[in-house]
Amino acid sequence: MRLGVVDVGSNTVRLVIADGDGWVPLPVHTAKRRLRLAEHVDSDGRLADEAVERLVDAVQAAREEAHRWDVKQTFAFATAILRDAPNRQEILEAVNAGAEAPLRILSGHTEAELTFLAARRWMGWRAGPLILLDIGGGSLEVAFGRSGLPDFAASLPLGAGRLTREYFGKHDPPARRAIKALRRTVRHELRDVAARVRWEAPSTAVATSRTFQQLARLCGAAPGRDGPFVPRRLVRSDLRPVVKRLMQLPAAERAHLPGISAARSRQSLAGAVVAHTTMKLMAIDTVTISPWALREGILLRHLEAGGSAWWPELSSVNDNEEEATTLHLAAGGRVSG
Repeated sequence: MRLGVVDVGSNTVRLVIADGDGWVPLPVHTAKRRLRLAEHVDSDGRLADEAVERLVDAVQAAREEAHRWDVKQTFAFATAILRDAPNRQEILEAVNAGAEAPLRILSGHTEAELTFLAARRWMGWRAGPLILLDIGGGSLEVAFGRSGLPDFAASLPLGAGRLTREYFGKHDPPARRAIKALRRTVRHELRDVAARVRWEAPSTAVATSRTFQQLARLCGAAPGRDGPFVPRRLVRSDLRPVVKRLMQLPAAERAHLPGISAARSRQSLAGAVVAHTTMKLMAIDTVTISPWALREGILLRHLEAGGSAWWPELSSVNDNEEEATTLHLAAGGRVSG
């Protein structure tokens, strides 16, 4: 059976198509449309009407492409970029009507849980107690677990794109005082979660997301063209000089560094600050980079569910977001932060 995932993120709408006849989703096709939705968010987090129209067209195009690839079931979701938007319900109604594709907004806890699932499956049981870190455009997801399910999962408003807008504005490169203020915020937001992680003392630390991938590449990891099976790591002591280097460069010059694309060059500094501060607070020296993340977690969850219903039925996130959309990854297996 061929499955599809449509991922609406801060920068792109990405389609991943995989064959799901076994226990492992085997990728057969990917495509992305760069919308840069985060650049069309006002001070209240509201997504502009023009950007919504472009989103509808992008989801519709992804749906049509999935149909051409004979996809039997497509899971379309959005995370922080829509989760935090005051007009999220209007956006969902526009996409669901215009693109004729049901779009779900995943809660931060669900995002962390599914990403942990993917990282655990990639690393295997030999990894032991595992901590997962994922820096997105709007949020940072953290999850810890000793088994296939996380014992706790948290989503924090520490995404690289969000913090770039809030702390750096149009300053390029930003002032040192802005970077210090950003670090203080990261330390404050992570205080309780970091204390829990240090207490758990995980055996293995795993990171996903483009932010961690590009930072690992900057620190000497193999390029993406070498394939997903090449081991990649990010060492905290190597990351510190990279942060200092990024602080000194405008976005246009960062885009010439290994692994950093022009689209992500502006938010690369905030992502590096979050990554380094998080690893330091949690006493993590090294993270292993997992090529499997949220999209693969969704595919794995579907395969392991054996066709039973599991995908969130609610189309919006309300004030009780955790209660509304946290998934049962196993019978009685609800995870909270």
